Amino acid sequence: MSQTHHVVVEVNGVKREADVEPRLLLVHFLRENLGLTGTHIGCDTTNCGACTVLLDGKAVKSCTVLTVQADGRKVTTIEGLGGDGKLDRVQEGFVAKHGLQCGFCTPGMVISAYALLQEKPHPTEEEIKTAISGNICRCTGYESIIESVKYAAKAGRRRKSPGRPSGRRS
Repeated sequence: MSQTHHVVVEVNGVKREADVEPRLLLVHFLRENLGLTGTHIGCDTTNCGACTVLLDGKAVKSCTVLTVQADGRKVTTIEGLGGDGKLDRVQEGFVAKHGLQCGFCTPGMVISAYALLQEKPHPTEEEIKTAISGNICRCTGYESIIESVKYAAKAGRRRKSPGRPSGRRS
């Protein structure tokens, strides 16, 4: 008989409760238990970054976090950005500057860029490169991704992002 732990995790502003096995990875909880498939599984070894989410406002690779470690904490996935039917400024940047091709890495890239812009609203190109360095894209060559983040940073100067600060939801 398998031992389970009761967890309460706020995901995209909604309190979610479940009994989970201690070894269940957060990425699998999000996808399989909650049906939030925007968080992708690419490698299960922390190399690709496709599973990146915000955990209490910090970008983390959800294939390295156990669901029990997220108990009592806040998780924001790609589905939790933006609001009122509108894209977040980072998502807008990826559309405007063609920061995606196949789209597989896009959720992790967007979340990583979002976390960067919450911490540094006006990042340098080097800071952008560092922020996305844990995410692998096999299609774009990264230039359009970097331009997408620059676009989002400029958009942030013009208006407040529709996404809530630090990925926190009320």
